[in-house]
Order: sequence, then C-alpha cells, then structure tokens
Amino acid sequence: MQPKELLQAMFRAAVAAASPDQCVPPHLPDPPRGRTVVVGAGKAAAAMARAVEGHWSGPLSGLVITRYGHGVPTRVIETVEAGHPVPDAAGEAAARRILALAGELGPDDLLLCLISGGGSALLALPAPGISIADKQAVGKALLRSGASIGEMNCVRKQLSAIKGGRLAAATRAQVVALVISDVPGDDPAVIASGPTVPDWTTATDALAILRKYAIEPPPAVVRHLSAVRVGGEASSEMRGDVRTIMIATPQMALERAFGVAWGAGYKSLILGNAIEGEASQTALVHAGIARQVVEHGQPASGPCVLLSGGETTVTVRGRGRGGRNAEFLLALAVALDGMPGVHALAADTDGIDGTEDNAGALLAPDTLKRAAALGIDAKARLADNDGYGFFQALGDLVVTGPTLTNVNDFRAILIDGRAPPSKGKG
Repeated sequence: MQPKELLQAMFRAAVAAASPDQCVPPHLPDPPRGRTVVVGAGKAAAAMARAVEGHWSGPLSGLVITRYGHGVPTRVIETVEAGHPVPDAAGEAAARRILALAGELGPDDLLLCLISGGGSALLALPAPGISIADKQAVGKALLRSGASIGEMNCVRKQLSAIKGGRLAAATRAQVVALVISDVPGDDPAVIASGPTVPDWTTATDALAILRKYAIEPPPAVVRHLSAVRVGGEASSEMRGDVRTIMIATPQMALERAFGVAWGAGYKSLILGNAIEGEASQTALVHAGIARQVVEHGQPASGPCVLLSGGETTVTVRGRGRGGRNAEFLLALAVALDGMPGVHALAADTDGIDGTEDNAGALLAPDTLKRAAALGIDAKARLADNDGYGFFQALGDLVVTGPTLTNVNDFRAILIDGRAPPSKGKG
C-alpha cells in the first residue's frame, strides 16, 4: 500500500476495534428476575443500544442519549439526539427521564447503563439552582480554555444532578455499566463524568479549575459551588455493588492498528495511549521522535510507524476553524518542515474533530510545498487555530461521518525509508 492508504487502513482498523457491534455482545450480563431497563449516554450510545437489542434474550425497554447525527434505528430502546459538546434542552429533558426510570426500579430489576465518550455533555441535568444556560456558559468557556478532559469533567460533575455516581445512587436495581473509554487512563469516573461511579472531586476542586483558566461563571454556579463547599464536601451517597465493564479502550484500538502496520511490513512503536497536553506542543514531541528515527535510526529504524492516542487540548486564541487533530497535524507539518519520507494521520475515532465535519487530516512530505503554491502560510494558519481551513484547501481532510464509537484520538506517523548511517551509533 501507498503511505496514505496504509495510514487510512490503520485508522479504520482502530475504529473497528471499538465497534459496538463487536464489543458489546460478549459482555452482556445475565437477565434478571425482574425488568431490564437500558439507559445510556455518549456518541456510541445508540449503536450500543442496537447491539444490546440484537443479542438480548428477554424483554427490554429504556432510553439513551446520543449526539445529533449519531442515532441509529432501534426497536424498543428509545434514542434521543441532543447537543454536544455544548449541552442543550433536549439533553436536559432526556437526562431527567433517565433519572426517573432508574428511580422506578427495584432490587430484582437490572439497570444496564451504556456509557461512552460525549456523555458528559449529553447527560445534561443541572444541579438544583443551576439552569441549562448556566451549564452552557461554563461548558463553552472550558472548551476554549485548554482545560484537560479530567478538569472539564470535574466541573461538570459538581454542577450535575445525575453525573458523578448520582445515577447509580438513584436506583435500587442491580447496575451494570458497559463502558467505551475515550479518556487517558480509562478512568470510569472521568468517562462521561462517571454517572455510575463514585465521585471524589469536590466543589473546591471545581472552583480552583475555574480560577486557573480565568473563567468567570454565572452567579448561580458560584452560589452553588460555594454553598456545597460551605456545607461540607462529603461525596454523594454511593453504592459499592455496581459492576463496571470496560469493553473498548484506546489501547485496543492502537493494538489493532499496530497489527495492520506489521502486516504491511512496517515496524511499529506505540508511544502511549494516554498522551495529553496542548496539541501544538504534543506535535513538537512527536516531530522530535520522528526526526530521531530518520536521522539516527532510533528508537527504531525505518520503515516504521509511530502510533499514539490520548486527548490533546487547544487553547483557542485565533478565529480559524480548528479541531485538536488538525491543530496537531498542522503543528507537526511546521516542525518537520517537509522532511522526506514522513507521512502522518491524526483523527478522532468518533469521526468528528472538535465541532467540525471531519475526523482529522493527512500529512505528506510535500504538504508545506503544496500549501505555499496556493499562497497559504502554514505558520499563520497555526497561529489562527485554522488547521481545518489549511487541510481543507489542500484536499487532505479525513471525512468519515459519525463512526458511532469513540476511543479518543488516533495518531500515526509513517516513516518510509531507512535512516542514513549516523556517527557514534553503535
């Protein structure tokens, strides 16, 4: 395969590793004596619900929330589409209904929770005294601030009536959570802000995060967090009998891509599945490793592929159209400066890079040369956070549409060729 084709094949393999049709059925629990109610939230929630329906032996009912455009036909489990990454009234209404469904169940019943990335924004039930408009304001500010996913979800949990373990605490039923991880470290308390998992963050933590990023929240948010802090910050009532099953992770996706590269004759190195930080700075580190391979044959000689996952962030200072994967790739292009034999792909496994319509983009050794021929200044576009516009002009966006899963970002740097001899290399 040509480098571009191999990169795309690896990305498709990474996404397929987390397909709900593949990863949900092996982990379904036994039916209970009583009712089974399915609830869930996330970009994969509708596809997960469809997989449950196709492999469940008894009666079912329930409700899941997914992002607009990520729904699929289901027979008995209702799907509601709602706002992401900024919550909206549709998500609020559906989350309220999910909490009510959980409260109706008894000890002989099963609450089967389908959790995936995106659930934090979609499961949008504000704590008492806070409006959905308040949550929207805080959410928008956090998205532009450069805060990590853990920091954002800490604030989201402290402003929620359903996340941070509150969904599990609201029911007497058996609770089983099937989880597709989209966060570095696969912490179930962070994925979708952990609606079935004990929350050890505090209002004090949330206030510190808002101060760190100079975010001035609405007065109702300040009043709520201050009241919780003054009233005592013991965790909300939690249950210890909830089963949490991690059914797909970023590591699984990288290993599947590793196999594709290996089968094509390329050595592969997985640099990490939980890499965080500013997208542009992360790109500098990856560029340095790629340069070491090309110039010194370390830590591997070409031809090889460098793989990584995780979730970078972008502190938005410009006015361009971005996405953290496009930002990463544009910064990588600038750092490599047309280095021969180096190709790359960076994309989000959910098919949506930030709020745009692309999953990510592709980089080739002649990317900067082609951009210059069109009068496009790569460094200026990077300063304006316009990675989308840069790669769109070159025809190098990766557009998949919603993949109906989400195991975070996928990055692959393909180094085609062998390093020249290096002095002192032994």
